[in-house]
Amino acid sequence: MKISIAHSPDSDDAFMFYGLARGGVPTGDLEVTHQLTDIETLNRHAQEGRHEVTAISFHAYPSVADKYALMPCGGSIGDGYGPLLVAREALDPGRIAEKTVAVPGLLTSAYLALKLLAPDVETRVVPFDRILDEVKEGRADVGLIIHEGQLTYRGQGLVKVLDLGAWWKEETGLPLPMGGNAVRRDLGPERMAQLTRLVRATVRHSLENRAAALEYAMSFARGMDPKVADRFVGMWVNDMTLDIGDRGRLAVQTFLDRGHEAGVIPNRVVVDFVDA
Repeated sequence: MKISIAHSPDSDDAFMFYGLARGGVPTGDLEVTHQLTDIETLNRHAQEGRHEVTAISFHAYPSVADKYALMPCGGSIGDGYGPLLVAREALDPGRIAEKTVAVPGLLTSAYLALKLLAPDVETRVVPFDRILDEVKEGRADVGLIIHEGQLTYRGQGLVKVLDLGAWWKEETGLPLPMGGNAVRRDLGPERMAQLTRLVRATVRHSLENRAAALEYAMSFARGMDPKVADRFVGMWVNDMTLDIGDRGRLAVQTFLDRGHEAGVIPNRVVVDFVDA
């Protein structure tokens, strides 16, 4: 059976899928292809049910819950850290609502966290890899930074306004769930469980073969210093990537419930994870 696994072309995703991409994890009767594109596009594609397995923002899950269940592995969850708000000069976080914020997409979890912080903030969608330039060149007051920009913004002469993951932990005591992997429901329970085990196996393989997986991931690191890439991967591929656990499940449900209560997410969902 042919299976399309879609994820972003970023060093952390590349790291966790190293085992599958380089044949270190056997796939049995499955012929796996990898589709790489940015997370906001993946969120839109999931609404169409385009891929059997796909990375999605947790914020996007309510809009695709009829087609997909979440995997309890392969997720990116920041415990006390997360997307950053950055600006050209120091800014009181309480004034964010007065500013124009460049955001990487309306279905990203970073956007949902921002709206929970500042419900009336004015935003403008900009491709994630152009947000730092957007702020630096004055086309936006503040940038909402995901991916490796979280570690490289100082090199652009920008300053941190707020870490949304730290803010969320202060608010709730929980980690901030950013992205997860979802599997299409029409495959049936057995195939969904098989694919979940496959994703967990590739994450485990990468963690157990860190040097080789990191070397592979560097080809997706957009010129990042290897030490920075290593730090970035360590932030987003860890024990909670192997298994989200009860605390992670609570974090996802709380995040989405608060999004619904704030009017950002139209429908409340009970988060559904594959049992595998």
